[in-house]
Amino acid sequence: MNSNKKDTRWMVSVALMAAIVILLANTPLGMIQLPIIKATTVHIPVIIGAVILGPAAGAILGGVFGVCSLISNTMAPTLLSFAFSPFLSTTGFVGVVKTLWISIGCRIMIGVIAGWVWILLKKVKLNSYVALIITGFVGSMVNTVFVMGSIYFLFAQQYAEAKEVALTAVFGLVMGTVTASGIPEAIAAAILVTVIGKVLLKVAQSSYTGNKGKMRNGAKA
Repeated sequence: MNSNKKDTRWMVSVALMAAIVILLANTPLGMIQLPIIKATTVHIPVIIGAVILGPAAGAILGGVFGVCSLISNTMAPTLLSFAFSPFLSTTGFVGVVKTLWISIGCRIMIGVIAGWVWILLKKVKLNSYVALIITGFVGSMVNTVFVMGSIYFLFAQQYAEAKEVALTAVFGLVMGTVTASGIPEAIAAAILVTVIGKVLLKVAQSSYTGNKGKMRNGAKA
């Protein structure tokens, strides 16, 4: 009975976090249009969900983020949307698989890695604030590095054509995006994940403590 209640509570919590991901993904705050690519804050609830609910929940939330990214790049394409939407792929079935990896697979990895980073940091008994800062930063950098790295390895030629530069210049441009966009995003994520995550962790802990108290009282009765 208690296991069923826990599973139900977990699923409801994941659904609520997924709703936040979808809401952010469909507002200007979630997908910020830049000249070449769309910067994002949608990874933040993915990271927080991974911390509070675990790597499996993080994977689900990352998948939701990825689907939202795919839809956004299909409906409102930018110069790099060919790398995020299978409907805009110009390289056949292989290109479709590549776009699905970048738009969805890379985002699933945000939740998986952030969730396991949090677990490992707590196992070494690192201070919660420091652990949240590291997890938020790492989770955000996973998004940037996996996406931009995959674009470099899978779509270098198309990227060069979109930017109208030589193929040899692609690596420098990718690193420039990681530095100019990825690091500020990661710093913002570290701050927000720490502030929001600390509050939610206290709420989750209070709920758990309250449930244990009710169980003890019930057993005494």
